[in-house]
Amino acid sequence: MANFFTDNQDIQFLFDHIDLAEIAKVQEDGFGNLDGPGSECAPRDEADAIDNYRRILAIVGDITANFIAPRAEQTDHDGNTLNDDGTVTLGKGLRENLKVLAQADLMGFTLPHKYGGLNCPNLIYTMAIEMVSRADASLMNIFGLQGIAETINAFADDATKDEFLPRFARGELTGAMVLTEPDAGSDLQAVSLRASQGDDGQWRLNGVKRFITNGCGDVLLTLARSEPDIKDGRGLSLFLAERSERIKVRHLEEKLGIHGSPTCELVYDDAPARLIGERQLGLIRYVMSLMNGARVGIAAQSLGIAESAYRVAREYAHTRKQFGVSIERFPAVAEMVTDMKIAIEAARALTYETSRICDHENNNLRVLEEADRGLRTLSKDERKQCKADSRVFKRLNGMLTPMSKYYGSEMCNRVAYDAIQVLGGSGYMTDYPVERHYRDARITNIYEGTSQLQVVAAVRGVCSGAFEKHVAKFEQHEFKDKLLHELKQKLVEGRELVLKAVTFVKERGNDYMDLSGRRMVDAATAVLIGHLFLQQAETNQRKRLVARRFIDSALPTIRRDIELVCSGDQAPLNEFDAIAGPPVVDA
Repeated sequence: MANFFTDNQDIQFLFDHIDLAEIAKVQEDGFGNLDGPGSECAPRDEADAIDNYRRILAIVGDITANFIAPRAEQTDHDGNTLNDDGTVTLGKGLRENLKVLAQADLMGFTLPHKYGGLNCPNLIYTMAIEMVSRADASLMNIFGLQGIAETINAFADDATKDEFLPRFARGELTGAMVLTEPDAGSDLQAVSLRASQGDDGQWRLNGVKRFITNGCGDVLLTLARSEPDIKDGRGLSLFLAERSERIKVRHLEEKLGIHGSPTCELVYDDAPARLIGERQLGLIRYVMSLMNGARVGIAAQSLGIAESAYRVAREYAHTRKQFGVSIERFPAVAEMVTDMKIAIEAARALTYETSRICDHENNNLRVLEEADRGLRTLSKDERKQCKADSRVFKRLNGMLTPMSKYYGSEMCNRVAYDAIQVLGGSGYMTDYPVERHYRDARITNIYEGTSQLQVVAAVRGVCSGAFEKHVAKFEQHEFKDKLLHELKQKLVEGRELVLKAVTFVKERGNDYMDLSGRRMVDAATAVLIGHLFLQQAETNQRKRLVARRFIDSALPTIRRDIELVCSGDQAPLNEFDAIAGPPVVDA
């Protein structure tokens, strides 16, 4: 039988290559908590944990390949149905998929054992999201919303956790991240949905939310304005609202792709809700944490879509004959297929590295918070080290998370585009799934923050020192292999060019930094991925070929991009009106 875990050599390689023992030890608190609720399912040591992760991913691989993927086309065709009473009936395929995932105990992927969860690291969850997305990108939009439960676990009170988290783990509940409004898209500080508290202490929500993925879910984590006199993000709090007659779906969006995922416009009419965490921290702390996790999820979704599109193109290029030979032997097609494969592996290396760092950041914060609540003891030196580590991880993830989402989603769109090109006219038809992959891919560089916003966030990390410090650790490694040493030196040149550009743009202010951001982030990302490939190449002969092709192709592009950055050209800012011309306004 097919299996989307065991049939992917690169995921298999990275599963063995990445230090999962280190992650598992921190995730399981040193394997010292073997008593209490759920402890019977907890691994006993590093080897047991890694074996458990492998078994879980094999189950995901089996279900995605043999149950979900065969239903993807019909799920895309059927969509979902808005009922007259403001509820939504999910499509048959989506309902069946969620039921099977729940039966396999996969809907509490990262929740602690005590709530019935698997307590997997986010890295393992990222691998699972990729496989689900390869099978059906729209299903990932619900499977990947397990961050809702994570947010409740991280910030809600114990009573709320006890009430909701076991039900999430059993698959009885699905959730939604309810942020966007008609007049508050990327600018979440402009959220206006009102939260008011009655004399009885009950919070109630009133207003409209738009573009809400799975807005018909059971638990709606809703960003609302609790402080009417404060107009910016400091006036926003996070609330948990349950599905009721007070929250209706007014409209189901008709979309280009991901048809199986319901995208809703919601109307809150005095809907009862409970506050999550503290007032005024809704956007500043809780939503930013939620969105960072979601962005890594979209990077993983991008990997799954691209992997699926690539495999169709690869098989077609091999079997399709023109002029008496397989088209994979045509130089133009051979180069396209080769670069598609390397691009996927590049994005996977970056996304998995980001997930690994996220695990260390999240676990470090958990340790500090438990110490603050008296649930664990830390010495003065241990607390000091944890706080220092938190600053490092936060700064690094502030760069890596938007970088991964940007790079992965842009890669996904290119691979889906090229997959259609490999198939030619057949790719444009619905006879092959690549047209669906192309439609599904397009949203990845839009939702959870557009590529342009990811670049603005990532370039701050590139310019603030996070890039330089992270790359320095890679450069300390000495390669005995001559080829790998020479490739590393090329990456050193790339790093020097990026830092040259950093110095240049800092002298010209934030507007020029944002204008130059895409080229600088592209260059910095290529350097980082190049180092990740070199690490992989030390133990894998094929990865030597991948690293050489990637780095040799990337360096000329880095040189070009940095030359353009350092040219100082600001035509898009200074000459916008003259070049773009006046807007066309219909009479």
